[in-house]
Amino acid sequence: MIRRSTVVYIALLLVLAGAYYYLNNREQPADIESTVEPGTEVAQAYLFTAEEGTPTSIRIESKSGETVEVARGTDNAWELTQPIEAPADQAAAEAAATQITTMRILDNVPDLDPEIVGLETPEAVLTVKFTNGGERTVDIGVITPTESGYYVRDAEGKVVIVSRSAIDSLLGILIAPPFLETPTLAPVTPEGNTPSNETATPQL
Repeated sequence: MIRRSTVVYIALLLVLAGAYYYLNNREQPADIESTVEPGTEVAQAYLFTAEEGTPTSIRIESKSGETVEVARGTDNAWELTQPIEAPADQAAAEAAATQITTMRILDNVPDLDPEIVGLETPEAVLTVKFTNGGERTVDIGVITPTESGYYVRDAEGKVVIVSRSAIDSLLGILIAPPFLETPTLAPVTPEGNTPSNETATPQL
Protein backbone atom coordinates (compact mmCIF):
# COMPACT_ATOMS: atom_id res chain seq x y z
CA MET A 1 0.00 0.00 0.00
CA ILE A 2 1.40 3.34 -1.06
CA ARG A 3 2.02 5.73 1.77
CA ARG A 4 0.24 9.10 1.75
CA SER A 5 3.56 10.94 1.85
CA THR A 6 4.65 9.20 -1.34
CA VAL A 7 1.47 10.32 -3.10
CA VAL A 8 2.12 13.90 -1.99
CA TYR A 9 5.67 13.80 -3.36
CA ILE A 10 4.46 12.38 -6.69
CA ALA A 11 1.79 15.09 -6.96
CA LEU A 12 4.34 17.80 -6.14
CA LEU A 13 6.70 16.40 -8.76
CA LEU A 14 3.97 16.48 -11.40
CA VAL A 15 3.15 20.11 -10.53
CA LEU A 16 6.81 21.13 -10.81
CA ALA A 17 7.18 19.31 -14.14
CA GLY A 18 4.09 21.04 -15.51
CA ALA A 19 5.32 24.44 -14.38
CA TYR A 20 8.71 23.83 -15.99
CA TYR A 21 7.09 22.80 -19.28
CA TYR A 22 4.84 25.88 -19.26
CA LEU A 23 7.65 28.34 -18.54
CA ASN A 24 9.86 26.93 -21.27
CA ASN A 25 7.26 26.65 -23.98
CA ARG A 26 5.11 29.75 -23.53
CA GLU A 27 5.21 32.45 -26.25
CA GLN A 28 7.74 35.15 -25.45
CA PRO A 29 6.46 38.76 -25.70
CA ALA A 30 8.02 40.96 -28.37
CA ASP A 31 10.52 43.56 -27.21
CA ILE A 32 9.11 47.06 -26.80
CA GLU A 33 10.63 49.43 -29.37
CA SER A 34 12.18 52.65 -28.26
CA THR A 35 10.06 55.69 -29.01
CA VAL A 36 13.15 57.52 -30.25
CA GLU A 37 15.05 55.84 -33.05
CA PRO A 38 18.85 56.09 -33.14
CA GLY A 39 19.97 59.23 -34.93
CA THR A 40 16.64 61.03 -34.47
CA GLU A 41 17.21 64.69 -33.61
CA VAL A 42 15.12 66.38 -30.93
CA ALA A 43 13.12 69.26 -32.41
CA GLN A 44 14.65 72.65 -31.62
CA ALA A 45 12.64 75.72 -30.65
CA TYR A 46 13.58 79.16 -31.96
CA LEU A 47 12.68 82.66 -30.81
CA PHE A 48 11.38 83.54 -34.28
CA THR A 49 9.70 80.99 -36.54
CA ALA A 50 10.29 80.31 -40.23
CA GLU A 51 6.64 81.17 -40.95
CA GLU A 52 7.43 84.82 -40.20
CA GLY A 53 9.78 85.01 -43.17
CA THR A 54 13.13 86.76 -43.26
CA PRO A 55 13.98 90.03 -41.49
CA THR A 56 13.49 93.30 -43.35
CA SER A 57 14.34 95.56 -40.41
CA ILE A 58 16.34 95.04 -37.20
CA ARG A 59 16.33 97.55 -34.37
CA ILE A 60 18.22 97.18 -31.08
CA GLU A 61 17.94 99.70 -28.27
CA SER A 62 20.02 99.42 -25.11
CA LYS A 63 18.90 100.38 -21.61
CA SER A 64 21.30 103.33 -21.70
CA GLY A 65 19.69 104.69 -24.86
CA GLU A 66 21.98 103.63 -27.70
CA THR A 67 19.99 102.60 -30.78
CA VAL A 68 21.07 100.88 -33.97
CA GLU A 69 18.67 100.02 -36.79
CA VAL A 70 19.21 98.57 -40.22
CA ALA A 71 16.51 98.09 -42.85
CA ARG A 72 16.24 96.88 -46.42
CA GLY A 73 15.78 99.66 -48.95
CA THR A 74 13.74 99.64 -52.15
CA ASP A 75 16.62 97.93 -53.93
CA ASN A 76 16.68 95.23 -51.21
CA ALA A 77 20.08 96.46 -49.99
CA TRP A 78 20.61 97.05 -46.27
CA GLU A 79 20.72 100.64 -45.10
CA LEU A 80 21.60 102.07 -41.69
CA THR A 81 18.74 104.22 -40.36
CA GLN A 82 19.93 104.65 -36.73
CA PRO A 83 22.01 106.26 -35.25
CA ILE A 84 22.39 108.00 -38.63
CA GLU A 85 21.15 107.37 -42.15
CA ALA A 86 23.97 105.86 -44.18
CA PRO A 87 24.80 102.89 -46.42
CA ALA A 88 25.28 99.72 -44.40
CA ASP A 89 27.95 97.08 -44.59
CA GLN A 90 25.96 94.41 -46.45
CA ALA A 91 27.89 91.46 -45.04
CA ALA A 92 27.54 92.61 -41.43
CA ALA A 93 23.84 93.45 -41.82
CA GLU A 94 23.09 90.15 -43.53
CA ALA A 95 24.95 88.30 -40.77
CA ALA A 96 22.70 89.99 -38.20
CA ALA A 97 19.61 88.99 -40.20
CA THR A 98 20.80 85.39 -40.35
CA GLN A 99 21.44 85.43 -36.60
CA ILE A 100 17.83 86.49 -36.03
CA THR A 101 16.54 83.33 -37.71
CA THR A 102 18.78 81.02 -35.64
CA MET A 103 18.13 82.31 -32.10
CA ARG A 104 17.65 79.00 -30.29
CA ILE A 105 15.56 78.69 -27.13
CA LEU A 106 17.39 76.63 -24.52
CA ASP A 107 14.63 76.48 -21.92
CA ASN A 108 11.28 77.88 -20.79
CA VAL A 109 11.09 79.42 -17.32
CA PRO A 110 7.44 80.17 -16.41
CA ASP A 111 6.37 81.94 -13.24
CA LEU A 112 9.67 83.82 -12.99
CA ASP A 113 9.79 87.33 -11.54
CA PRO A 114 10.87 89.59 -14.46
CA GLU A 115 12.66 91.96 -12.09
CA ILE A 116 15.00 89.22 -10.87
CA VAL A 117 16.24 88.44 -14.39
CA GLY A 118 16.55 92.00 -15.67
CA LEU A 119 13.31 92.11 -17.65
CA GLU A 120 11.41 94.70 -15.59
CA THR A 121 13.79 97.23 -17.15
CA PRO A 122 15.32 95.27 -20.06
CA GLU A 123 19.01 95.45 -20.80
CA ALA A 124 18.04 95.75 -24.47
CA VAL A 125 14.93 95.68 -26.65
CA LEU A 126 15.00 93.93 -30.02
CA THR A 127 12.38 94.75 -32.66
CA VAL A 128 12.30 92.85 -35.94
CA LYS A 129 10.09 93.30 -39.01
CA PHE A 130 9.63 90.36 -41.38
CA THR A 131 8.75 89.78 -45.01
CA ASN A 132 5.28 88.53 -44.06
CA GLY A 133 4.51 92.05 -42.76
CA GLY A 134 4.70 91.13 -39.09
CA GLU A 135 6.66 92.90 -36.39
CA ARG A 136 7.99 91.21 -33.23
CA THR A 137 9.48 92.85 -30.15
CA VAL A 138 11.36 90.95 -27.44
CA ASP A 139 13.04 92.11 -24.24
CA ILE A 140 16.55 90.95 -23.35
CA GLY A 141 17.46 90.55 -19.68
CA VAL A 142 20.60 89.44 -17.87
CA ILE A 143 22.86 86.45 -18.46
CA THR A 144 21.85 83.20 -16.74
CA PRO A 145 23.89 81.90 -13.75
CA THR A 146 25.44 79.21 -15.99
CA GLU A 147 26.38 81.95 -18.51
CA SER A 148 25.03 79.83 -21.37
CA GLY A 149 22.17 82.13 -22.29
CA TYR A 150 20.13 85.27 -21.67
CA TYR A 151 16.73 85.59 -20.07
CA VAL A 152 14.39 86.86 -22.78
CA ARG A 153 10.71 87.84 -22.75
CA ASP A 154 9.30 86.84 -26.13
CA ALA A 155 6.59 88.60 -28.12
CA GLU A 156 3.89 86.61 -26.25
CA GLY A 157 5.23 87.67 -22.86
CA LYS A 158 6.74 84.29 -21.95
CA VAL A 159 10.16 84.18 -20.30
CA VAL A 160 12.65 81.89 -22.05
CA ILE A 161 16.40 81.36 -22.11
CA VAL A 162 18.06 82.07 -25.46
CA SER A 163 21.54 81.01 -26.54
CA ARG A 164 24.13 83.54 -25.37
CA SER A 165 26.18 83.39 -28.56
CA ALA A 166 23.18 84.46 -30.65
CA ILE A 167 22.34 87.40 -28.37
CA ASP A 168 25.96 88.53 -28.06
CA SER A 169 26.31 88.67 -31.84
CA LEU A 170 23.35 91.01 -32.12
CA LEU A 171 24.33 93.18 -29.18
CA GLY A 172 27.69 93.62 -30.84
CA ILE A 173 26.22 95.98 -33.43
CA LEU A 174 25.44 98.44 -30.63
CA ILE A 175 29.18 98.76 -30.08
CA ALA A 176 30.15 98.57 -33.74
CA PRO A 177 27.26 99.62 -36.00
CA PRO A 178 27.53 98.14 -39.52
CA PHE A 179 28.65 101.31 -41.27
CA LEU A 180 29.88 100.92 -44.84
CA GLU A 181 33.53 101.92 -44.82
CA THR A 182 34.31 104.37 -47.59
CA PRO A 183 37.73 105.74 -48.59
CA THR A 184 38.59 109.19 -47.34
CA LEU A 185 39.11 111.52 -50.30
CA ALA A 186 41.65 114.32 -50.25
CA PRO A 187 40.12 117.81 -50.32
CA VAL A 188 39.93 119.45 -53.73
CA THR A 189 41.23 122.99 -54.28
CA PRO A 190 39.13 125.59 -56.13
CA GLU A 191 41.33 125.00 -59.19
CA GLY A 192 40.36 121.33 -59.14
CA ASN A 193 43.75 120.07 -58.01
CA THR A 194 44.53 118.19 -54.84
CA PRO A 195 46.85 120.10 -52.55
CA SER A 196 50.47 119.00 -52.49
CA ASN A 197 52.28 117.92 -49.35
CA GLU A 198 54.55 120.95 -49.66
CA THR A 199 53.85 123.81 -47.32
CA ALA A 200 53.32 127.08 -49.19
CA THR A 201 55.52 129.97 -48.18
CA PRO A 202 53.38 132.93 -47.12
CA GLN A 203 53.90 136.05 -49.18
CA LEU A 204 54.98 139.09 -47.19
